Amino acid sequence: MTGLMQAWILLSIAAAAFQTLRFMLQKHLSMGTLSTGGATLARFFYSMPFVVSMTVAYLWWSGVGLPPLSGWFWVYAMTGGLSQILATWCVVALFSQRNFAVGITFKKTEVVQTALVGLVVLGDRVSLMGLGAIVLGLAGVLILSDTPGLSGRWHRRIFNRAAGLGLAGGALFAISAVGYRGATLEIASDDPLLRALCTLAVVTTSQAVAMTIWLMWREAGQMARVWAARRTAVWMGITGLGGSLCWFTAFTLQNAAYVFAVGQVEVIFSLFASVLFFSEKLTRREGAGIALITLSVLAVALFL
Repeated sequence: MTGLMQAWILLSIAAAAFQTLRFMLQKHLSMGTLSTGGATLARFFYSMPFVVSMTVAYLWWSGVGLPPLSGWFWVYAMTGGLSQILATWCVVALFSQRNFAVGITFKKTEVVQTALVGLVVLGDRVSLMGLGAIVLGLAGVLILSDTPGLSGRWHRRIFNRAAGLGLAGGALFAISAVGYRGATLEIASDDPLLRALCTLAVVTTSQAVAMTIWLMWREAGQMARVWAARRTAVWMGITGLGGSLCWFTAFTLQNAAYVFAVGQVEVIFSLFASVLFFSEKLTRREGAGIALITLSVLAVALFL
């Protein structure tokens, strides 16, 4: 048990690091090079060849065939895949309104929202201390969502597009994580890496195909731009592969809520990225909001 626990913790930290790099690249591409949809497609389009190649190579190396995929596997995988597309779209759109660290912190409310979804859908109980942690996170979200320079009544300052995108992205990422964990557990194999790779290959391929069809219909000109940005976007695909593979493997070993809780180190990584790479400055108010949400998700990890 100790070895498995150490493995999923290390995988969660590695996934957070890869994901920070991928979001940095996505923000760069969405700042004039690609639209929100184009940047979202690039994340899946350039990951797919690496994911499929790695899966085929691993199946050949291990000497096993593709395991049977049940009907419930497809339900979980497709639900998770669609939720991740929508969540990624929300986060990329959010980057155009708030700075990098704040955008990532909004997304990290996924841990708190996972606890709430578990209570409503699965009947999972939340202790009083757990409820206190959720309220603490809500306070941090309200502080972050109070957009500077926006005049008017209080509800306009709190309930704005940036807050909505961040919270929606967090909720959708929570749903996708539960879907992915469900999909990996539906594969009849004792090999966690095999389960993760097969699920990732199916999901990433379906996401790339779906987003390509969508952009050809709605933003045909973005396809050429996605291809033209390949020298940068291919690195987004590689970091996306690294992050997704670590997340998926961790999901086969541990509850998604605990995996996400450890993944909160992404907030710290994003702070370094925000200051060092994007030359962005955090206000004291934003720092306080980030601190409250960080404390909240750590508390949720302790009391889930």
